[in-house]
Amino acid sequence: MKQEPIAPALSTLLIATDLAAIKHRQQRRKDTDASPYINHPIALATLLAVEGGISDVTVLCAALLHDTIEDTQTTADEIAELLNSSVADLVLEVTDNKALPKAERKQLQIDKAPHLSNNAKLIKLADFCSNLTDQLQRPPQDWPLARKQDYFDWVARVAAGLRGTNAPLEARLDALLARRVELY
Repeated sequence: MKQEPIAPALSTLLIATDLAAIKHRQQRRKDTDASPYINHPIALATLLAVEGGISDVTVLCAALLHDTIEDTQTTADEIAELLNSSVADLVLEVTDNKALPKAERKQLQIDKAPHLSNNAKLIKLADFCSNLTDQLQRPPQDWPLARKQDYFDWVARVAAGLRGTNAPLEARLDALLARRVELY
């Protein structure tokens, strides 16, 4: 039986998934199960594709790699070399500058959200949906209630600048934000 060739888009997605898995291999989530971190970027890409209806390979690859620059030793040049500069640029656009104090980084996300590209807004929306789902289902074991509440409030403030990007993702985010009362 003759094998069908793998489409270039699928190959690109697999390269991005492999890179994310390698870069995040030692990382764990902060939930009680210490879930493998790689589950988070895979959930993001899946959410974008399935619920958001996104088929743009650049967006899906950047979603898979969205935390690699800020949380690992990965560089934008490395991403560009393995994939392309469009993916690297999009990952950079959603990357926080960890050299800044946390409060400043958080405020910058609020301030910059309305000015992000549409593709970066998609990734941010999916990231928030994934993170809020984890807060509700598998919260970080060391986060007190006040920190969880503050996170929900902060997400709502950033999300205000992401509106008008993708109705299904925004509806999902709104439904998750409404579940804030479950934290009590």
